[in-house]
Amino acid sequence: MKILITGGAGFIGSHVAEAYLEAGHEVVIVDDLSTGRREQVPEQAAFYKLDIRSDGMDAIIERERPDAVSHHAAQKSIPKSVADPLHDSDVNITATLRLLSSCICYGVKRFIFASTGGALAGDSVAIPTPETAQPVMLSPYAISKYTIEQYLRFYQRSCGLEFVALRYANVYGPRQQPDGECGVIPIFMNNSEAGLPSVLYSYPDMPKGTTRDYVYIRDVCRANVAALTCGGSEVINIGSGQEIHIADIYEAVCVAMGTCQPLKTGGVRSGDLRRSALDCSKAQQLLHWSSLTTLSDGLRETAAWHRLAR
Repeated sequence: MKILITGGAGFIGSHVAEAYLEAGHEVVIVDDLSTGRREQVPEQAAFYKLDIRSDGMDAIIERERPDAVSHHAAQKSIPKSVADPLHDSDVNITATLRLLSSCICYGVKRFIFASTGGALAGDSVAIPTPETAQPVMLSPYAISKYTIEQYLRFYQRSCGLEFVALRYANVYGPRQQPDGECGVIPIFMNNSEAGLPSVLYSYPDMPKGTTRDYVYIRDVCRANVAALTCGGSEVINIGSGQEIHIADIYEAVCVAMGTCQPLKTGGVRSGDLRRSALDCSKAQQLLHWSSLTTLSDGLRETAAWHRLAR
């Protein structure tokens, strides 16, 4: 199968590209390298340096004629989406709709969409939260991801394009950059190594900080490989199902790094959810998938990579 990956030079996308190649597939990567890195593109993959908003995206789909598209390119920062909703919409909605139009035009059979779990399922009555819960959308980022999920249902009904929307929890692992909420683990690791204090953003009644669900990148890759042939036209949570306070994440990072610095308390950031964890029973049923990597093992592997990368 030929698979085109947008954002394939980034943290998640580059790992997914390697997983597809290891599974015997042909891979084409499109990335503008604004946050991704050229050295993370596997040598076996074809590569185009291009912004997905460019008119050239249609020409690439026409030239390559992929069987599937794995869409990971995105504006991924919740705070940035709050500060600039128009930019968030331009990248996450408008550019994705243009990509979907190209997929329909040139016969792409399946579209795998990197959606968000925490930003949609957080602060729900039921935690861990199933896909059927009413989404909580406190940021333009969450709105944009949910909007594309609805468009995917439209394109499936009207054009027959099969899709799988993977609602990721907070993904972590090697190659992750310290940028924003999802990058809290590399932020903690950088500060720990540099002897600097880290900041715990928290609500007054949550002294250990907000809670999140963390899933290791290797497990996310397995879900992406499974989504090539299973789970057609479904929205599926991909996480550990465990609700973890940020302060507890910090302590686990200290253990993995072998050093610990002071943890300062900060205020609440706009768009921050209080609690988040994903019910992943649907992934077990449809993708035959579950999270296998423990937090301690994942952090130990991430810390080992971090030391070498520094």
